[in-house]
Amino acid sequence: MQPLLDERVRIQVEEEFFSVDKALLVENSEYFRALFQSGMRESTQKEIQIRDLSATGFAVMLKVLEGEHPILSCEENLRAVECASFLQVKTLAKYLMSSINTDNCILLYQAAAIFGLLDLFHCAALYIRDSYSDLEEYLDCLSPDLLDYVESIIPSTFVAVGAHTPTFEFLEDLSRTVCYLDEEGNTWRTLSCLPLTASTFLAGIATLDNKIYIVGGVYGYNKDIVNRSFCYDPMANVWSEFPGPQQLRYDFTLTAQENSLYAIGGEFGKAALKSVEKYDISTNTWRFVSDLPQPTTAVPCAQAMGRIFVCLWKPLDTTMIYEYKPQKDEWHPISTLNRPQSYGHCMVAHRDNLYIVRNGPFDDFLRCMMDCFNLTTMQWTSLPGQYVNSKGALFTAVIKGDTVYTVNKMLTLMYTIEGNTWKSKKQKAGFPRAGSLQTFLLRLPKKDHSIAT
Repeated sequence: MQPLLDERVRIQVEEEFFSVDKALLVENSEYFRALFQSGMRESTQKEIQIRDLSATGFAVMLKVLEGEHPILSCEENLRAVECASFLQVKTLAKYLMSSINTDNCILLYQAAAIFGLLDLFHCAALYIRDSYSDLEEYLDCLSPDLLDYVESIIPSTFVAVGAHTPTFEFLEDLSRTVCYLDEEGNTWRTLSCLPLTASTFLAGIATLDNKIYIVGGVYGYNKDIVNRSFCYDPMANVWSEFPGPQQLRYDFTLTAQENSLYAIGGEFGKAALKSVEKYDISTNTWRFVSDLPQPTTAVPCAQAMGRIFVCLWKPLDTTMIYEYKPQKDEWHPISTLNRPQSYGHCMVAHRDNLYIVRNGPFDDFLRCMMDCFNLTTMQWTSLPGQYVNSKGALFTAVIKGDTVYTVNKMLTLMYTIEGNTWKSKKQKAGFPRAGSLQTFLLRLPKKDHSIAT
């Protein structure tokens, strides 16, 4: 079949007409792929009418396929679900999954059930389960079957692991554990012990498909690199090994997206790295992708609306945000912020906002300043007030629904994100050990973890 280069087709949906690149439709829609490759009369027509579909949903689909990131109204969400199902557009369904939030999760859950988008249905149910207490008063609109499905899901739990180096069996350190916060009992409990040869000191740690991935790390005075990687499945309570990156590295960032891990930057031989490697879980292989714009260690990274962002820093006052686009294997500059700071910064994402947390000036470095960058308006705003850092608590922030979890040795502090502010929500027990932490969310099996930390 001849390629459809630069060939356009005029499509009528309701009373509106759209001039669309045929190749774009064939690449992304099972419906149009079958239509244009069928050999039937419609496959050669310059104008096609699509019945029983809304123009609103079709317009949203085109925006998403052309690389835009629209914020959708309730009506647009509903029609987009209908369009993704009717035209079998996986890219649109993925976009809807990445845009689930407290405002639209119930609508998307019901719509996905009606139109049979199972992945979106499950993702919306997971979100509702994790935000159950905040959404409970609105759930009476769900049918008993839909409510039962939500309640059958295990909610995610706040999990933390400290910085540990490998140990010998006869010197086994009982503190080398992965722990979780039992919010009801207000205590930290042990989920699993780390393998003897695993390091979490300057290692990359990420979660994907409800599994923990630990890559690299160092041990000893000379910071010898652990060239082994570990995966923990909490549902099976099993650790397994997998290969390390091709470039030995430590103090790097590990992030996960769509069946892949990304090892970003880091250090080797006392030199910062700008190389990035991608690990494909299905093929068990690492490969290099495009380098970072500059060498960096411990680069802050967050994912918003299904997009990967990193926050680079040129001391002492320039913060630069870049987006990595896996389809093109390119790093794109997004924005720059100039703010005085003493050291360090981190980044977390909520909806279409990136929150940059940084230490204050030298004379007040225990307080954190926070700026918000909105990906839709491309505007910066400073959050009012200051946030007490308390030895790095905010630098381990993770977000569940509209709740931010932070932790240090003294307390676990939760915030609610409301508009342009983080408001204190509740306090729980602090992590009972000193040192740096990495934190994340996991769904844990329904069993009694009786060992308190």
